[in-house]
Amino acid sequence: MANRPVVAVVRTAPERVLEDIEKLFAAAGAARAFDAAATTILKENISWHYPFPGANTTPWQLDGAIRALQKLGYRDLVCVGNNTVVTDPFKGERLNRLRGVLERHHIPVRYNFRPQDIRWSVYTPRRPLRVLHRVYPEGIRIPDFFHGKNILHLPTMKTHIYTTTTGAMKNAFGGLLNTRRHYTHSVIHETLVDLLSIQQEIHAGIFALMDGTIAGCGPGPRTMTPVRTDLMLASADSVAIDAIAARIMGFDPMSIPYLRLAHEAGLGVARPQEIEVVGEDVRGMDLKFTVGDNLASRGGDLFWFSPLKAVQRLLFHTPLVYAFIGASYVYHDLYWWPTRGKRIAARIRREDPWGKLFESYPE
Repeated sequence: MANRPVVAVVRTAPERVLEDIEKLFAAAGAARAFDAAATTILKENISWHYPFPGANTTPWQLDGAIRALQKLGYRDLVCVGNNTVVTDPFKGERLNRLRGVLERHHIPVRYNFRPQDIRWSVYTPRRPLRVLHRVYPEGIRIPDFFHGKNILHLPTMKTHIYTTTTGAMKNAFGGLLNTRRHYTHSVIHETLVDLLSIQQEIHAGIFALMDGTIAGCGPGPRTMTPVRTDLMLASADSVAIDAIAARIMGFDPMSIPYLRLAHEAGLGVARPQEIEVVGEDVRGMDLKFTVGDNLASRGGDLFWFSPLKAVQRLLFHTPLVYAFIGASYVYHDLYWWPTRGKRIAARIRREDPWGKLFESYPE
């Protein structure tokens, strides 16, 4: 098949990961994907402010991406952080050792929730959308700053309680939608397809570097079981990189709605046999990941996908939503992190080479 998208995969190690990221950028065609004259946004992924392995952009992922871009001549770089109702971005940058990387490379940071950094305006898509125009009938607002910029997504390889897997496509969720993005959860797959369509209209170039050195299995994107794979992936096709990551984790990409819908819409390629994988041979790899559930996911399933979704507007479009935000905080931050997550993270930092590399980066 001509013009197949390329996904570059490398099996790496802590002592050479920065050099391997540079090789990934070359193999996946980063220089061809980006507009050399445009500013490049580094879109970090902080699913949780706590440094839980597999959940967040890693410091070596960010470090390696900046070094690789600068070697290619891309000097106009800016990191964009986003806010969520359950995650503190400032705490997340510090605890996940990303702030130190940005400061060392003198990369400015803008936060899409601070008006002094980024303003939002209603955007009229050129192509028909599936759901966002109905979710936001008053208009789809996106950050003005994103127009005409390259964007580098920095997701991790992990499962997700609502979308089965999460990666490059889902990484746009926090960047392009404001704190009312929970309105879309009942139509999350269609939302991700709409967001990719918008990205392809507004960005000068799109590229993704996915960290799977320690992947996340289970009820992600936070309460997972870390699994060391030593893998990193890169591609200019967000659908293709998510599809190959899904296949590695043990899922059929075409059975995951957001990937199948994006493929059918011509926004990327999700069938593994139509994707050129270069570097590490992962054709027979199957990590047999499962999503599972937890208290948060069971509550989400009840209100987002059961007949109770009929009362969503009452529960989530009014101040009642703060009760659910509080419940999530109690479960994740006051229960799961101190009783399980903190202990798991400490063991990996103490015993695993990737954990030791993490410790070598300052906050």
